[in-house]
Amino acid sequence: MMDEVLTVLDGTQLSAVDLSPPLCDGNGSTLTGARVLELAESKISSSIFGLALPETVKSSALKRLGIADEASFRGAELDREKADSTLRNFVAAVVDVLKDDPVVVAIFNGKAIRIFLEDEDDFAMLAENVFTELDTEDRGKISRNEIKNALSQMGVAMGIPPLSEFPQLTEILKKNGAEGEEGLGQAQFANLLQPVLQEVADALAANPIVVVQNIKANNGTKLRKFLADGKQLNDAVEKVMQENQGRKDEQTSKDTIRSFLEKNGEELGLPSLQNDEIHLLYDAVLADTENEKITKECSKDEFMAFVKEILEKFAEHLEANPVFTDLSN
Repeated sequence: MMDEVLTVLDGTQLSAVDLSPPLCDGNGSTLTGARVLELAESKISSSIFGLALPETVKSSALKRLGIADEASFRGAELDREKADSTLRNFVAAVVDVLKDDPVVVAIFNGKAIRIFLEDEDDFAMLAENVFTELDTEDRGKISRNEIKNALSQMGVAMGIPPLSEFPQLTEILKKNGAEGEEGLGQAQFANLLQPVLQEVADALAANPIVVVQNIKANNGTKLRKFLADGKQLNDAVEKVMQENQGRKDEQTSKDTIRSFLEKNGEELGLPSLQNDEIHLLYDAVLADTENEKITKECSKDEFMAFVKEILEKFAEHLEANPVFTDLSN
């Protein structure tokens, strides 16, 4: 369900930014750096769901353009040609920054909530699980005002925005009688939760909320950069070959490569093994690799091709299904 909410801003969203015709801003012959940034950020925002460009991304993009002092740049006067090229270069720099370090955003538009509401069994299970977690004293009852805590607990995974970003919630809760200390049993809680969630979904569909998340996304970008760096790839393959030549008879080349990647994978751009799902990813990738004929005596070119095949499949998996790591934990 998290995949219905989280989106990775990796620069691809900016491929459609309209940078032509050249800047047109009144009749003056110059524009300030501040105005150029304002225009650039407006164009970028329109391509990233109306989200303001994160300050960290903006500052990194400016540094890539050799602009260390943003305040001085903002006050500078640029002629039309310089302003136009600066705008284009700034957008290109933002794309590069996002490619190297993608930003994860949550798009709260009601879709994730509706998926649960449309399936009676899924909703019943959700309501039961949330009720059980809120009923800390195991009394079989919780108060009406616990609905607010229930929504907070459901959070991003269910498509519920932070309450600080969604002031309409107070009115929705009041309208549906989700206030007060009156005790509710599990069935009563479910009956009250359902219309609240429906109104939340409707409100978000009408006015989606986009929030930057403190989450790291691995979508294979770093791994592809590693694959494109001939020297780094060559060095890694030589190390794996050395381990492969010293492997035990019962081991396969896949076993040797897996062992090497598990120890060194993060440096190459693979996700951390701290998540159990990553072990399953290793299983899937290696099972999908057909070459079983690599021996201790194989040539470097053959071994290189085998390792590249495995890493390419990792990159494909990560691109299709990014791995998210919560940095706040």
